[in-house]
Amino acid sequence: MKFTCLGAAGEVTGSQHLIETDSLRLLLDCGLFQGERAETYAKNAHFFCDPPKLDGVILSHGHIDHCGNLPRLVKHGYAGPIFCTPATADVAEVMLLDSVHIQQEDAAYLADRLGPGAPPIEPLYTEADVRAACEQFETLEPGEWHRVGKPLRIRFQHAGHILGAAITELEIDDDRELRRLVFTGDLGRCDMPLLPDPTQVDACDVLIIESTYANAVHPSLSVLKDRLAHILNRAAEQNGRVIIPAFSLGRTQTLIAIWRELDESGQLPDIPLFIDSPLAHRLETVYERHPDAWKSTKVALFSDLPNVHTVRTQLDSITLNSRQDAFAVVAASGMCEHGRIRHHLRHALPNENNTVILIGYQARNTLGRTLQEGARTVSVLDYETPVRATVETLSGLSAHADAEDTRWWFRKLTDTGGVGQAFVVHGEPHAANALAEQIRDDCNEDPIIPEWRRAYTI
Repeated sequence: MKFTCLGAAGEVTGSQHLIETDSLRLLLDCGLFQGERAETYAKNAHFFCDPPKLDGVILSHGHIDHCGNLPRLVKHGYAGPIFCTPATADVAEVMLLDSVHIQQEDAAYLADRLGPGAPPIEPLYTEADVRAACEQFETLEPGEWHRVGKPLRIRFQHAGHILGAAITELEIDDDRELRRLVFTGDLGRCDMPLLPDPTQVDACDVLIIESTYANAVHPSLSVLKDRLAHILNRAAEQNGRVIIPAFSLGRTQTLIAIWRELDESGQLPDIPLFIDSPLAHRLETVYERHPDAWKSTKVALFSDLPNVHTVRTQLDSITLNSRQDAFAVVAASGMCEHGRIRHHLRHALPNENNTVILIGYQARNTLGRTLQEGARTVSVLDYETPVRATVETLSGLSAHADAEDTRWWFRKLTDTGGVGQAFVVHGEPHAANALAEQIRDDCNEDPIIPEWRRAYTI
């Protein structure tokens, strides 16, 4: 058996892993690299897995850095099944259709920056490519073993990361030897609103495990709620605005659930919240179709909430910035690279009464990371913009497991026999090294932090 990391090697983006045996070639995830436009366009434009020769693709969940290059994979000749949970199939379709629009914007942006003499820049894929990829989704109910071919059985378990996200257990007949492989995808956290805790799984021969926050401990949810309430009350007192870049999938819904809890406990000031994300509203219907994939009984996430408003049109979004009173706005993207959030940031950053709350991971070479690292001037929509607003990071809202969550999740692996070989992916070097050290004693071989495109024999 061979393992090759084709994405999320030493970084938190572009998840894509190739498993090969004498009789099987599987791709785990097929995500887009995200970050600086020109660099990521080059990475996303090439495959190193020979799509027509793949036997199967397994999709852990519907975030674009895990599913976003599936349309191109199909366009380049992959004709087999894309296995995922039912909720992930619906989530991924919505996310991929939205990604088409982003690809069109990026292609236009690059063409404008490169000038008329440069070769034409095309979007990575079209809506027709998305539809073709979605036709190849083959959904498997979580919690049950499914035989999908002579050498392969698959079982999905709840990952607790976003709606439909799955830990994948594989049983592979490798030259008459049964190999058990576990791929975490993105592990979620315990005791969070909306989603169930990650499912602990038994010992395995091969573990591919994410490490995004493996060197950190998130604040407790109660601490996070208190900090958020404090920021909102300060904004109300200062007549300032609170700008919250948030992924439309997962983070926005979690934030709304917390807003509800703060309101019910009397901690909220009289300040309106605007959900400025058409994508988040489209995803609400996906939540409604899959109540078995989350734990809340309040299915209508956006309804009957006091002082919460839906922003429907681009004009309504622009009009928000002429308001003179205090307000909070949630808009995509979570790393401030695309979408309406950039418009809100350009207007809010120069004012010291305003606050920007970063509630998710900020990848390198993104505007969100630049703000997080304390830049005093940033380029937003090609405007040099001074940063006088307060920039806060609330990592407690992350959908990724931290060191304690990962230690808890790993416990059953240890109790049932441990791990043969572990590959630590989807983390920057300091986080990946921390996780490798944490799990070393429970692995038969030293954990490996794989290099991009290097093949490892297992």
